[in-house]
Amino acid sequence: MSLNSPLTPNNKSYCRTEYGKLKKVIVVSPENMSINEVINETQKHYLKDNIDIDVAVKQHQEFVETLEENGTEVIRLEPNEELNEQVFTRDIGFSIHGHFMVSSMSTEVRRGEEEVLVNWLTSNEVPYTRLLHSIEGGDVLVDEQNIWVGESGRTSELAIQSLRKQLPEYTVHALPLKEGILHLDCVFTIISSEWALVYPPAFSKRDLELIKKHYNVITVSDQEQFQMGPNVLAIGDQQIISLPQNKELNDRIREKGFDVIEIDLSEIIKSGGSFRCCTLPVIRD
Repeated sequence: MSLNSPLTPNNKSYCRTEYGKLKKVIVVSPENMSINEVINETQKHYLKDNIDIDVAVKQHQEFVETLEENGTEVIRLEPNEELNEQVFTRDIGFSIHGHFMVSSMSTEVRRGEEEVLVNWLTSNEVPYTRLLHSIEGGDVLVDEQNIWVGESGRTSELAIQSLRKQLPEYTVHALPLKEGILHLDCVFTIISSEWALVYPPAFSKRDLELIKKHYNVITVSDQEQFQMGPNVLAIGDQQIISLPQNKELNDRIREKGFDVIEIDLSEIIKSGGSFRCCTLPVIRD
């Protein structure tokens, strides 16, 4: 089904916020992870050392076990040795309320990942829509009636316009990102109806003011952004999974009443993605 078709909500996928109880999520083990083609500043920094696969797999497994211990059903897609960025399942699709959408990956390094997802969706009879214009799930944040979409090197203005036409019942906010920012969730993550993590230099003054009209902001520093500080994962019940390396940021989050669960994902973040990037929510309460 293409985005030109009418969208029909379904009950096999449902996400109305970024912070509801995480019930079902899709992941892929990083066993084929490698930095081959530098796509962001983080990868450039770690290109020489590259990825220690054994460590990455162990860290990812600990993350997955934490999700399961907190009541999340974890779906593991099959890793493909030719898909080095497959661990970042967030980008291959997203659910807006009852509409599950399969992304359109514009770069060669990511192309093919969405087919693995489509096979799983088809096998499990989960209705989906394939998007026509370049868009990745890392650029899409959902919060009730508000849909925040980063306009980046991976998500085009055409894709955002198309979402607006297909989802007239929601307000789709376009947030053009400063050059060098890969995805919106690298600089902006909603962790409750009231609070969001934001890296201000990524946005225009006008867009930053728009975000602040909707949320109280926990500001992320340059160093914290480099260490993927904004890319936490809210799993419900005020629980946030974050990196232990971002200690001061975690303390600021705790000060606002959240329970921060620290898990080391340091090997995986070498490729420029963290907890949110590594998860594709299918169902949130």
